[in-house]
Amino acid sequence: MTRTEIANQEEHLFAVLSGRRFLQMEGLSNEVPFFIYPYDPEDALAVAESKKRIKNRLANKGVVVREVNLYDLSVEILKARGVWDRLIALEPEQDKADFMKPLQNLLDPETKIAPAIRAKLADGDFDIFFLTGIGEVFPYIRSHNVLNNLQSVVTSKPMLMFFPGDYKQSDSMGSSLVLFNLLTDDQYYRAKDIRQQEA
Repeated sequence: MTRTEIANQEEHLFAVLSGRRFLQMEGLSNEVPFFIYPYDPEDALAVAESKKRIKNRLANKGVVVREVNLYDLSVEILKARGVWDRLIALEPEQDKADFMKPLQNLLDPETKIAPAIRAKLADGDFDIFFLTGIGEVFPYIRSHNVLNNLQSVVTSKPMLMFFPGDYKQSDSMGSSLVLFNLLTDDQYYRAKDIRQQEA
């Protein structure tokens, strides 16, 4: 995207996220309050800067954002389990597939990631939940698994997932998350593309 396109998307995002309709989750008709902001992976740094500006602007309007970065959360979980240093030492000398299996168990979306996110959101003292770090945790955590397991965790506030890739939506084929615009993660149909929401 060009700088102008990123700036335009930033303005649109801010307008949507700061709007009463979004904050009060109007028009969802009993659907989960999940939104996805897909972006070109090449624009990751520009999007990260844009996200910071949006959070600051929202804070100035009294809208509190709680952000959870999946990579940071993963490191936190592994350190709490006392396995972080051992994994760092093992990683260079172990086969990737052999290394990934225990990592996936340690960071299972249902039993580890979702409860850890629930704990971070437990006070409810926020208006919007940002989920970031999706690309950094691939392939040991898959975004559609996280979303599926958050459906019972994030219910009372809207969630926006920043997704480095494409969110393809089709009436005939369903919806799918295409990570890095290369890897179809899996079908996930319950989220809405934030770019298509009205301010």
